[in-house]
Amino acid sequence: MRLARFLFRVFKPSNEGLKEEIPVFLLVGLGNPGEKYKKNRHNIGFMAVDAIASSYGFPTFKSKFLGQYSEGRIGNHKVGIIKPSTYMNESGQSVGAVAKFYKLLPDQIIVFHDELDLAPAKIKIKVGGGHAGHNGLRSLDVHLGDKNYKRVRIGIGHPGDKNKVSGYVLSDFAKADQKWVDDVLYGMGKYGELLLENKDNDFMTNMASL
Repeated sequence: MRLARFLFRVFKPSNEGLKEEIPVFLLVGLGNPGEKYKKNRHNIGFMAVDAIASSYGFPTFKSKFLGQYSEGRIGNHKVGIIKPSTYMNESGQSVGAVAKFYKLLPDQIIVFHDELDLAPAKIKIKVGGGHAGHNGLRSLDVHLGDKNYKRVRIGIGHPGDKNKVSGYVLSDFAKADQKWVDDVLYGMGKYGELLLENKDNDFMTNMASL
């Protein structure tokens, strides 16, 4: 018995020196927190990452990094998903906190957001560039210090008058929009893995076929 205890003390398993697997990609949904904004056009980014998290069986989101955060696997990739709780204008605080903690580079970050300049249901992917007046992207640019992250731009259409933009994006989708919204979210969940593999054209082709 004494020999067994001695051997256990000498050879007992140790996790020292082992590192927990960290995310290879960070998916960011842009939107505003709370029930009041949940179905707003401006929150399509939150909806998109929720669809991906659901499709790939991510665990329940927890409060972390000034947002709602979850980690899981998409294919062979360890992925973190963040929905900032800072409100749209300060989204960069939350995303910057995750990026700093895990030492993520811009090419490891994929941001999903609403796009006024695209027709409803139209999807385009862009890397870098300006924020085009989108306050969430503006904040990300400031806090990340680098604009070269991937953006998945989800078209919501334009109200036709710049003075109506605020009310438009902060209003819920109309009933007539629900079919295409459901299709887009379904596609996000089904084809999201292509974005991690830099198969952006395949992703857009599949989304266009919905």
